[in-house]
Amino acid sequence: MKKMVNIALPKGRLGEKTYGLLKIAGYPCPSIEETNRKLIFENEEVGVRYFWVKPSDVAIYVERGAADVGIVGKDILLEYDPDVYELLDLGMGKCRMAVAGPKNFRDPAGATLRVATKFPNIAKTFYTGKCRDIDIINLNGSIEIAPILGLSDVIVDIVETGTTLRENNLEVLETIVPISARLIANTASYKFKFEEINAIRQSLGEQVNKS
Repeated sequence: MKKMVNIALPKGRLGEKTYGLLKIAGYPCPSIEETNRKLIFENEEVGVRYFWVKPSDVAIYVERGAADVGIVGKDILLEYDPDVYELLDLGMGKCRMAVAGPKNFRDPAGATLRVATKFPNIAKTFYTGKCRDIDIINLNGSIEIAPILGLSDVIVDIVETGTTLRENNLEVLETIVPISARLIANTASYKFKFEEINAIRQSLGEQVNKS
């Protein structure tokens, strides 16, 4: 009997695009396409159970076994370092983690660099590698305003098009790492549902290679 694979999809455009890819890959679920308020959607015939969760929570559901696999941004994996297997780069949701600041910014050598960010661990890792002393300012909202008001010297954030930066007279100073959506798996599930999970990985990989 085919084992059901629980799949955590991130709410929003990325999750919808990912489901579209899964559907083409042979894992459709008609009920997820209906207008309703259901939280869990199943297709026993193909052996999948989908559910929508907040993008930043996907890795938690997968790490703790509530989901066997999930789709999550590389930024989440780098920031929280969850105990999961990273199986496939889906090549979607492409952007980059970058350092940005005022145009013509010059790093004040000898002084502590003030860094505003939603990603303190990524920022710490990056600047530790450069042996740079920093003061991290944790913010949750639009952090572009921090260097404009003098709260920070630079910011570390996700940059997609750079439009918001340009409109606020900021620019990318350094790219830290490229970001895209990844297929991840729970470590125990990957062992006990290897055949089913690997089939999903292979089918998705074929679709990614076609695009």
